[in-house]
Amino acid sequence: MTTVEITYVGGPTALITIAGLRLLTDPTFDAPGEYPIGSRALVKTSGPAIAASDLGPVDAVLLSHDHHPDNLDTSGRTYLTTAPLVLSTASAHDRVGAPVRPLPAWEHVDLPLPAGGTLRVTAVPALHGPKGSEHLVGEVTGFVLSGEGLPKVYVSGDNASLELVGEIAGREGPFDVALLFAGAARTPLVPDAPLTLTSEQAAEAASLLGARHVVPLHFEHWGHFTQDGPTLTKAFAEAGLSDRLQLLAPGNSVRLSADPSVRPSADPSVRP
Repeated sequence: MTTVEITYVGGPTALITIAGLRLLTDPTFDAPGEYPIGSRALVKTSGPAIAASDLGPVDAVLLSHDHHPDNLDTSGRTYLTTAPLVLSTASAHDRVGAPVRPLPAWEHVDLPLPAGGTLRVTAVPALHGPKGSEHLVGEVTGFVLSGEGLPKVYVSGDNASLELVGEIAGREGPFDVALLFAGAARTPLVPDAPLTLTSEQAAEAASLLGARHVVPLHFEHWGHFTQDGPTLTKAFAEAGLSDRLQLLAPGNSVRLSADPSVRPSADPSVRP
């Protein structure tokens, strides 16, 4: 049975290796500091555990959105120019240009696998905040990875909507692996609601998706996150889902299988 390997770079950035293909989520490689966004600034508290130059070539970038520096920073924009394929939203294509290929929700592309067959990448809807905030937070997307004999993977992007998670689960689930952007991000832009999943919502999303393994992303390394690794551990424990949670230490990896008889193969510094 083919496995999927997840390497956690930091923030929203992870390298997904499946059947020989290498896919990178939301490239962010800048150093800690303040990063302007409109009249505000987001504060990055920690840099990436792996430099862009040390990642090696990738086959595609899965970009949830381009217009927030915590999902695509200056170094990340440079990185996009080296990628053979960047999948994202129509508005990202309008702003960034040629490196980005727009992929509307529920449409897909099939990527050839080195040993034959294809990996299907399907765009799925995401909402970066509560209903009604779309004009403030902008367009975002998530992704589903699937193929014959391959683990099925959901990459949430900056989605805060459990309703959309339920819709994705109904159309595409169940999932072997879910990469959930969590952290309950909050900014003055939408002061009364989180812009990403809370820890409790991430646990609920795991149940809705039928996900056998959950790898959280984008819950640390920025000052606007209000929850973190310990709150994820607590929420999954209270939901009786501790065995599904793969909380990686930055720079480390876990290898996961669609076969329930195969236990995760993880770096020893995966967090307890």
